[in-house]
Amino acid sequence: MIILSNIKKLYDGTSSSSQAVQHGMDLWIDDGRIHTVQPHQAQQPNGSDVRVIDCSMLTVTPGLIDCHGHVTLLGVGREAMERMNSQTGLLYTERILYHTLVHGGVTTLRDVGGATHFLKRMIEEKMIIGPRLKIAIGMLSTTGGHADFLGPDRCCGAISQLWPPGPGRPSSIVDGPWDCRKRVRELAACGADLVKICASPGVVSPTDRLEHRDFTAEEIDAICEEAAARGLYVAAHAHSHQGIALAIDYGVRDIQHISFLDEPLAEKAYAKGCRVTPTSWISQALQDVTDFSPLVREKVRQVGAVHSEAVRIAYESGLKILAGTDPVLPKMHGRNYMELVSLIRDGISPLAAWYGATGLASEGVGQEDTGKLIAGCCADLLICQEDVVDDPGLFDQGALQEVVKDGVGYRGRFVEFPQQTFERSVAEALQRV
Repeated sequence: MIILSNIKKLYDGTSSSSQAVQHGMDLWIDDGRIHTVQPHQAQQPNGSDVRVIDCSMLTVTPGLIDCHGHVTLLGVGREAMERMNSQTGLLYTERILYHTLVHGGVTTLRDVGGATHFLKRMIEEKMIIGPRLKIAIGMLSTTGGHADFLGPDRCCGAISQLWPPGPGRPSSIVDGPWDCRKRVRELAACGADLVKICASPGVVSPTDRLEHRDFTAEEIDAICEEAAARGLYVAAHAHSHQGIALAIDYGVRDIQHISFLDEPLAEKAYAKGCRVTPTSWISQALQDVTDFSPLVREKVRQVGAVHSEAVRIAYESGLKILAGTDPVLPKMHGRNYMELVSLIRDGISPLAAWYGATGLASEGVGQEDTGKLIAGCCADLLICQEDVVDDPGLFDQGALQEVVKDGVGYRGRFVEFPQQTFERSVAEALQRV
């Protein structure tokens, strides 16, 4: 039993209201789960199996849930993608997973393109360290669409370098309703938790333009129907007005990026029960990149001019807003908390941003025993020196002291990482070989 005693400030992840913030609390952890959260008691249990940690000067929050991750991406340039597709790619991915958990504070991550069920299993079996994963495996788009990174000088017999097909991952390029249905069936067979599609062109893809269409209505309808038949939901990359409208009309549950969202679209999305994942940080960070092609630079400019207004519209319309990093630039992995900073900069309240990265996100990614500091949930939490609830920017100044996932601390500051657990997992894996 571990008791975090007399926590100075605790955000429990249950809502975006002030009722979710409490002071002077005790939090008991037992067997990887939260046992009790209660007002501080001066008398604490004794015993060799009880460890009490004084948190009277500390802030405690749920572990972050990143709703838009790409743990198999170091960048979107040709060199970065070639590196990730080489035999060293798994080593880079292992480092990304480690940094995402230990430095980024992400205990659950929805990977919406790239990660396979193999990676998910390796984390579950404690062979590698990282957040628990929810996976889309690929990112479906049409020929010449956002997932097609061949460029204008393409060899039509070549394979896109962005998540090319391989063990546990079919091709992301599909054309026509029946091809779409088959690919959804393949993704389900490969262990996908959701289906990710490109309802509109993208920003960093080399040949498509934002004002153009990617999938047709018939293709999106086929994907959503086939996914639902297999118990999966669909999330859509959607910047353009047309792409957002198609996603809403034909069954997409989670709409990502939302750059050209307007009030009528927001009202329609709200009526259909859609959620949005704006990915504000990447929309702001792309403005500082100077080595893009003229076409990509123009798309970056277009998105930068409207994205903050789209977030404001989504917020004021009452849409459920999830926090997702979309870390496609170098040095974004491990700073996933910057999405909270960026959402707040776009006009969302701090508690709404936190809720979108914790309790609301747990519902959105389908892992509802995480994201909340209440009895029975996974003991996933962050222990911080400063008040990161009011100002998540303090994460970038060293406020994060400990990351706990399933009751295990991965920084060794307060809750030590049990080395014997890792060694036992390796031994058990070797016995299975």
